[in-house]
Amino acid sequence: MRARTFTAFALLASCAALAACGGEQGSSSATAPVARSCPRLDDTPVRIEGGTFAMGQTEFYAEEGPVRETTVDGFWIDPHEVTNRQFAEFVKATDYVTVAEKPVDPAVFNVPEETIPAELLLPGSAVFTPPERPSNNYADWWTYTPGANWKKPYGPDGAEAQPDEPVVHLAWDDMEAYARWKGGRMPTEAEWEFAAKAGQPASTEQPEEANSWQGVFPTVNQETDGFKDIAPVGCYAPNANGLYDMVGNVWEVTSDLFRPGHDPADTDNPRGPSENQAYDPYNPGFTSRVMKGGSYLCAPNYCKRYRPAARQGRDPGMGASNVGFRLAYDTPPA
Repeated sequence: MRARTFTAFALLASCAALAACGGEQGSSSATAPVARSCPRLDDTPVRIEGGTFAMGQTEFYAEEGPVRETTVDGFWIDPHEVTNRQFAEFVKATDYVTVAEKPVDPAVFNVPEETIPAELLLPGSAVFTPPERPSNNYADWWTYTPGANWKKPYGPDGAEAQPDEPVVHLAWDDMEAYARWKGGRMPTEAEWEFAAKAGQPASTEQPEEANSWQGVFPTVNQETDGFKDIAPVGCYAPNANGLYDMVGNVWEVTSDLFRPGHDPADTDNPRGPSENQAYDPYNPGFTSRVMKGGSYLCAPNYCKRYRPAARQGRDPGMGASNVGFRLAYDTPPA
């Protein structure tokens, strides 16, 4: 199991990507919340036939382009994000302990141990905490919270993880361990985006059928989509491929290493850059993985990532309260 890879000075910088960037704070008119039915979904993976599509987008952030014609082979993919119920089955079968449930090795900070705040060495993870007043400083709303993990997604004093909500606070090694046990793998960025777009043109508006932030981030959440925090899977209509929550709810990690922008020449089943070519400006010094689709924290005034083409780097060594995943499969899973 690899250790967490943050440093004392980079911890909050790595959290910056969790809320994403862009936009100015402004006002938003309130509307009535939507009451939503959230039926228990079938876990059976969905077959995605291979094809060619326009990958990327250029209307928002430079790292999402250039748009390129991209081809992917057929595969299967989970119909929804991996849930706490599914992850609990894995833990029960294997006695697996996640990275967030283990003490932090002081060596990962690269500074003298006596200079490290004691709470940063305790088991925990990054939790979104709304500030009391408007702020553009991500350090005001992300906190390393001892005791936060997949069982307690909002910290030790918060609510228990709900069975049908996406599992969060997982590091890359935790996701990989689950994938091996399940007989699947992490999807590539191209596979994920192809499945998410489902033959539709690139979107530019905040979708109604997604769990995102309505109001002025990070202080005013009008909850007009029916949820303040993470929603159970199945609360919003699926896309044309029958896939739920491909945008919003929680970010979803893919297998690709991250660097800003797409390689225009890498168009046939792309797998992303090599480790030597990977680079994340929010997380310099080590490699990040591409995460897709935005989360419940994405708002028009601060994050427009509730789109299939949206992408950001994700520190593989630690989890967060708005990052999850789903699996892909090369053959029909048993």
